[in-house]
Amino acid sequence: GRSTSPPHPTVIRLLRAVGSQIHQARLRRGFTMDLVAKRAGMSRQTLREVEQGSPKVSLGAVAKVLHTLGLHQDLLTVAKDDDLGRRLQDAELPTRVRARAPKRKKTKEAT
Repeated sequence: GRSTSPPHPTVIRLLRAVGSQIHQARLRRGFTMDLVAKRAGMSRQTLREVEQGSPKVSLGAVAKVLHTLGLHQDLLTVAKDDDLGRRLQDAELPTRVRARAPKRKKTKEAT
């Protein structure tokens, strides 16, 4: 596969925290790794990597595990409240938007 630069240390910490939360959610439900891996259509090793927050697992693998745990709706909270992005977007808007003049229809001149 393609090699990419290693994630920023902050990203590594966040991925580990998400993996830990997924692991705890599985344990709270009393689900075994075998059960979740089978239902999610992945190997135990991939599930282990999801629960460890490995940067190598795909978002799709995380989504399948969340779905298996009934937590897939949590994905909708990712980047939902983008306060910084909204402020930046608002700063780019002109203070007054002028309506464009309607296009004039070309008229045929009688010759």
